[in-house]
Amino acid sequence: MRIINFIKSLYLGKRVFYVLAVLIVLFLFSYWVHVLYPVALVGLFLLAIAAVFDSILLFKKKDGILATRELPEKFSNSDLNEVPLSIQNKYGFKIAYNIIDEIPVQFQKRDFLKSGSIPARAKKLIIYQLRPVDRGVYTFGKLNIYVSSPLNFVKRRFSFGKDQTVKVYPSFVQMKKYAFLAIDNKLTQFGLKKIRRIGHTMEFEQIKDYVSGDDVRTINWKATAKRGNLMVNQFQDEKSQPVYSIIDASRVMKMPFEGLTLLDYAINSALAFSNIALKKNDKTGLLTFSNTIHNHLAASSKKTHLNTILEVLYSIKTNFLDSDFGRLYAEVKRKITHRSLLLLYTNFEHLSALERQLPYLKGLAQKHVLVVIFFENTELDNLISKKATSTPEIYHKTIAQKMDYDKKLMVKELEKHGIQAVLTKPEDLSVKTINKYLEIKARGII
Repeated sequence: MRIINFIKSLYLGKRVFYVLAVLIVLFLFSYWVHVLYPVALVGLFLLAIAAVFDSILLFKKKDGILATRELPEKFSNSDLNEVPLSIQNKYGFKIAYNIIDEIPVQFQKRDFLKSGSIPARAKKLIIYQLRPVDRGVYTFGKLNIYVSSPLNFVKRRFSFGKDQTVKVYPSFVQMKKYAFLAIDNKLTQFGLKKIRRIGHTMEFEQIKDYVSGDDVRTINWKATAKRGNLMVNQFQDEKSQPVYSIIDASRVMKMPFEGLTLLDYAINSALAFSNIALKKNDKTGLLTFSNTIHNHLAASSKKTHLNTILEVLYSIKTNFLDSDFGRLYAEVKRKITHRSLLLLYTNFEHLSALERQLPYLKGLAQKHVLVVIFFENTELDNLISKKATSTPEIYHKTIAQKMDYDKKLMVKELEKHGIQAVLTKPEDLSVKTINKYLEIKARGII
């Protein structure tokens, strides 16, 4: 068994093949120049001795190097995630290494290679990045490290960390980014707008002394008369309003953009938005559907509720069947009894598709504040902007312009029936969703 393991972990270095190539040439020409034959023979003998000596250097230590792949608890979908590799050289000489990490099959990457060197008895941290585009469990294979001594005649393979797994969750990196900006009041850096408040659609908090800059319309004249100083009413945002993210998991959400499906864009956005809403002390809920209702998570304002939302979003599975808006309407009417803000993530590619679902959308909007969020087809931008020079190109450009116009017409059709709409590029989804939420809060619509 030891011999088999030795043979499996022994590899010849490039230097051996270079020397062998020279020796083969010498043996070939020794047929005509006989003096070259003993030179080639001595060279072959020296090569064998060097290879044996190099093998002894590498194999005399059982644990010549130690390495670990330090995977995080979870990966963030659609974001760059760091994978640290820690390597310790226990040899008494400098080593060169080649790392081939068997990364999960989902990445379809077969040319992974990291090379470098480590001084004697030293440690080194190597970090590389992976960007997953699918939720689920990812399994890493072996961490293979090929080590060579300064002689570089042979290499020894070490293998570590077989079958390590990590779960890929919806983009919690994006969630934290927007949450930090919301707290730090730097939302405009990512296109989030500061919305001007209309009137006082807020809850009364306290009476305080007037200071320069306070709205004179909030002066409390009774308190001013009693105290002899100007006093104003202070308000705060209305709290604990129910807000639901409704995600269409049907076939219209399977369309891919930059490696992610529209469904995954919606999932990432719902997580980021839910975090902002919870920080605004609103109740957040979640509902997913396609041909049936998949998940229904009641609205809550508990701090632990975000973890529940994250787990539900992580586990969303769908066969991308046709959506049944009738079931959605019945589910909302039966189980969401309080007036709520409903953010519906879906997609319509044709005006006729919207018209089929419009009666159900109008029914939802009668009792709730409904925002329909759907996507621009960014693949059409190149066709529209490109100059047409032939009849087929003119035909394609005309069709693309018609489809783009239909998307804008859908927004007008929804607004005509009192339904708010957000038409967005997939990459701008989270920003525009949060903007719409902040706008609705500022206007006091719910």
